[in-house]
Amino acid sequence: MELTDQEKKTLLEIAKRAIIAKAGNKELPKLTMDLPILKEKRGAFVTLKKRGHLRGCIGYIKAVKPLGDTVQEMAVAAAFHDPRFPSVKDEEIRELSFEISVLSPLKKIHNIEDIEVGKHGLYIVRGYNSGLLLPQVAIEYGWDRESFLKETCCKAGLPPKAWKDKETEIYIFSADYFNDKV
Repeated sequence: MELTDQEKKTLLEIAKRAIIAKAGNKELPKLTMDLPILKEKRGAFVTLKKRGHLRGCIGYIKAVKPLGDTVQEMAVAAAFHDPRFPSVKDEEIRELSFEISVLSPLKKIHNIEDIEVGKHGLYIVRGYNSGLLLPQVAIEYGWDRESFLKETCCKAGLPPKAWKDKETEIYIFSADYFNDKV
């Protein structure tokens, strides 16, 4: 599933150009789908950080659109529609760092031993509640498997130990994630 350097660079450019256009009240750039990966339906998240702090993160868990379109749409959503943050201002754009996570399909698990911290992201569902944490989040915070499960439950609005409940569904996925840091 590993993307090439050219594919990563292209996806980062798509995200940046989309945010720059939206901030300037311009139409989103028309995508040229010259790389085959851009046409593949894939789930993806776009994460924005400002001075190392989260500034927006939104994505599609499942493959609903071609990857190029997904990254463009999620970049705009992360910058302007993440309910946790105000919309990105034009003058902030040069301070943003961009990270893209291209997801594998979800796999339901029944044994938490199947979770490899650092390799897998988690998606937890119970009733109407759901929460997702990308694989790199566990690494950034130094979490072990159980901490990762607890934090994903909290993200879902569930009690920290809800992952132990038989009604709670646990899914894993992997992600090819990359950023614009040199």
